[in-house]
Amino acid sequence: MLVPLYEAVYERLEVGPGARVLGLGCGSGLALLMAASRGAAVTGVDTASPERLALARERLLPGASGTWDTRAGADARIVDGSPRDVEDPHAPAYTLVTAFEPVGCRAGDAEGLGELLAEATPLAERGAPVVLAGWGPPERCATSAVLRVATGPADPLRGARSWRPAARDDLEEAARQAGLRPDGSGRVACPFGYADTDSAVRGLLSTGLFDAAVAAAGREQVDKELTEALHPYQRPDGTVWMPNVFRYLIARVP
Repeated sequence: MLVPLYEAVYERLEVGPGARVLGLGCGSGLALLMAASRGAAVTGVDTASPERLALARERLLPGASGTWDTRAGADARIVDGSPRDVEDPHAPAYTLVTAFEPVGCRAGDAEGLGELLAEATPLAERGAPVVLAGWGPPERCATSAVLRVATGPADPLRGARSWRPAARDDLEEAARQAGLRPDGSGRVACPFGYADTDSAVRGLLSTGLFDAAVAAAGREQVDKELTEALHPYQRPDGTVWMPNVFRYLIARVP
């Protein structure tokens, strides 16, 4: 559902052959796959989900099946770890660093991103763009109202996985912590659409944002509250449609 965001960033930065992309929190590798389809060499790092990294490897490494022409081959690498785990003094510097996991989802995520960027930016060439993504203003993101379910029953377990509203300067603060220089920004419409309410509940639960709520109140209760929160966004044909706006910040390695 963030494909419009990835496309907007790659188009603006003219990502293509010769680009060397380091994707932080690469997840299932879709953003990297899109960069590779433009001819870029890509490296992804993540520590959150072995299952998602397995999907990223299936998509990007030689022998992967699918309809995309990745043109990646040996120029794709997926690592379960941090930027330090891909450091290679003999390899060319990265020309683009991306952090597409949206800031403004979890308590403390801006601070955590700043630390991750501090590890990654020494691997990039001077002046290289570093792209950070985040949720737009809550009033422009229908999904924000649904994500509030993650804060209700889980208050006793509030921590790094708890949802919180996006703040206006989240991305700028993360860039500042990493010593990066802001150099432009943009907003992109990324609606969330699902075939039905059950699909929407499963999709939202898969983000991990509701894990603490499920632990505190049980899956049945969270499913019930999510279904109720999704009701305003259900169309007459049963589909669920939530318009959202995401923003991105382009910063530069000093």
